[in-house]
Amino acid sequence: MGRLLEIRNLCVSFDTARGPFRAVDGVDLSVDEREVLAIVGESGSGKSVGMLAVMGLLPATATVTADVMRFDGKDLLSLSVQDRRKIIGRDISMIFQEPIASLNPCFTVGFQLAEVLTAHMGMTGAQARARSVELLAQVGIPDPEARLSAYPHQMSGGQCQRVMIAMAIACTPRLLIADEPTTALDVTIQKQILDLILQLQQDHGMGLIMITHDMGVVAETADRVVVQYRGKKMEEADVLSLFENPQHPYTRALLSALPENAKGDRLPTVGEMMGASQ
Repeated sequence: MGRLLEIRNLCVSFDTARGPFRAVDGVDLSVDEREVLAIVGESGSGKSVGMLAVMGLLPATATVTADVMRFDGKDLLSLSVQDRRKIIGRDISMIFQEPIASLNPCFTVGFQLAEVLTAHMGMTGAQARARSVELLAQVGIPDPEARLSAYPHQMSGGQCQRVMIAMAIACTPRLLIADEPTTALDVTIQKQILDLILQLQQDHGMGLIMITHDMGVVAETADRVVVQYRGKKMEEADVLSLFENPQHPYTRALLSALPENAKGDRLPTVGEMMGASQ
């Protein structure tokens, strides 16, 4: 398998009234073709910010540096804005958190899907419409042609998430980043969405980065795991090694906080576990 994404010493800081705040601090990671990499850690550990830096979607207040940020041999940091846009959205795509918030409420689902296809694939209106119907059917939305005329608020959370997945795979990307793809969905829909993402990953041979704080999702989906805490990488291992023999106290704390590992009536917090290990 070939190397898709390689990142070395990624740092992301934000300008604040109290000075720069470093949200990602010297993170290294890589993803190969057909590989599923999970990035785990509690909220605020820099998981999403790091991947938004790869996508070039951070605000102007962010400063992004890296020794290496390379996709398929291309240096993302040295590319012009135009050349980077040719890659982002087509070869690298992202499923964002909170699909209802990510979709534009002012435009129909069909318009938003067609926009991706015309911008990145050069399709005509009729071609984009036909492809949009295919995509909605592929992600399991019933009566897909009728749904092209629907607005996001007219669809359920699970349906909006499926639309986001359809948009993300519209150009058959080589690398798909899924940022908490099951947030705010009920358990049954969560399972359906995860199964769908993994099936699409296998069908298209994509590399997949799964950003999550759900260790159960990691156990079911990942080949390899990166654990982050306060913007730093704490540990990296294949999924079996991580669960059977975690090396870092923070990783052990995360695993100890799982309900199935509870001892007594109360789960320990990650902070308590970290303190006990020191």
